[in-house]
Amino acid sequence: MTDSTHQPFPQRQHTRVHSPQGLSQLPSAAADLILLGDLTGRYATGSYSRLGSDGRSLVLRADRQGAAEHGHRITAAIACHVARAGGTADQLTQLLLHPEHEGGRHTRHIALRSGQSRALHYIRRVWASASDAIGSTRALGSRHEAYEVLAALRDRIETTPWRGERGRTALRVLRAHLNFAEIAGGPLHHASERQTAEEAGVSRTTLRVVYETVLRPRGWLRRLRVGHDREGSTWYLGDGNIHDHGGSALLSRFRSTQFPPDPALEEWTTPATATTANIDSTVLGHLMGHDAFAHHALGSAALMLISALHQRPDQTVGELVGTSSVSRATTYRSLRRLADHGLVQHTGETWALAPHALEGFGIRLPDADNGHTPAQGWAKVAEQHGTWGVAAQRKALHTAERAAYREALDRFAEHRSRAVVIVRAGRQVLVPMPRPDEIPPTWHAPDGRVLDPLTGRPAADWRVATDGRLILITPSDQRSYDELAAAHAEALSEWESVA
Repeated sequence: MTDSTHQPFPQRQHTRVHSPQGLSQLPSAAADLILLGDLTGRYATGSYSRLGSDGRSLVLRADRQGAAEHGHRITAAIACHVARAGGTADQLTQLLLHPEHEGGRHTRHIALRSGQSRALHYIRRVWASASDAIGSTRALGSRHEAYEVLAALRDRIETTPWRGERGRTALRVLRAHLNFAEIAGGPLHHASERQTAEEAGVSRTTLRVVYETVLRPRGWLRRLRVGHDREGSTWYLGDGNIHDHGGSALLSRFRSTQFPPDPALEEWTTPATATTANIDSTVLGHLMGHDAFAHHALGSAALMLISALHQRPDQTVGELVGTSSVSRATTYRSLRRLADHGLVQHTGETWALAPHALEGFGIRLPDADNGHTPAQGWAKVAEQHGTWGVAAQRKALHTAERAAYREALDRFAEHRSRAVVIVRAGRQVLVPMPRPDEIPPTWHAPDGRVLDPLTGRPAADWRVATDGRLILITPSDQRSYDELAAAHAEALSEWESVA
């Protein structure tokens, strides 16, 4: 990971790099990295090892693969240092190809192995990525400054209109990432899709849709590195300051869709909500993962109204349309639903949250003795809408998916292991490896089929061999599972005869 997204990291004000070797205006850490290489092993994390199947032990990678990944990380870090100091691609090339600079060993190895043009092309690609990273991120000098950035980002999120169902769902996902960033201490944070979906209270399918249509195109989120195995993806929170989308990403359903627009009557000339908002995203972050705010329960619209009323009590419907970014029809419908559960109350034309409505989430409201009965618990609300247990089911599904994914990684690692042979009488004899494909009897189905433990249905790609072992059948296999089992038995017999 490059230094452009690390925090806290002390930075100095730099001018352009002028010296022949390009080291005079760089910080001391960057100069040491260029001259001496990665002495502390900061950029070697994960390059030479991976977690074993037990989740605790470390398995060494191939030296060539680990060294290449380590070298690339060093090269990317140097490029970010030069870009931050105002350098150029030519100066980066001089630094990396200098024969006495240990930090350029990876680039010089590429030039030696694949030619000078290939190395120059590699430097240009690294420089383009570094320039993009430096241009879209901010160097943070202290932990306090990082929290100031997050506070400013939270204010911007709370005053941005999130129109339509898709926009409100995007806000929930963005608030989940902001929670992770606050724990990490800066805009750079790590989170997996399943972890974010559980935090936001949405499905992974919905999560991916808002990633691709709202958050990433509008500059709210950048995925710097895709997660693998037990490591979540690396994300960077942006400020959403991109203005060239034409509004298409958030045009989900924030206007009425009962009748098509009539251009002759100049319908739909303005959005149904105001251009500014004012909500309390902290309340939203506390409530969004609860079953009561699932899609088929109170939903995201009610979540926005509660957040707006907690930020400023006693608002009219017209004011709520602006502060919550919810259309007028949806506002009326959601307020009636919240009032039925005793969560809101109205006096004349103004609406406010009921006393004790948000208790249980670490959120307190001023007490008021007006005889109004608050909701009988959020679990009761979820039960009435038939969504109680949705979050627990989603979490259980994600746990099973993680376990299946890790098992698949272990099987892949086993398939990639080299065959062990011995030479006996001038011929090679295969040493049969232990077969980790035993399956429980409860997975067996008629006709040699296998039951998927997650769905309980027969899996199309798996069969039970005649010896009771599990065998994967793919279109590239030319032998049946009986023939594969027979081949293993033959190899085992041959090994026993020569051993």
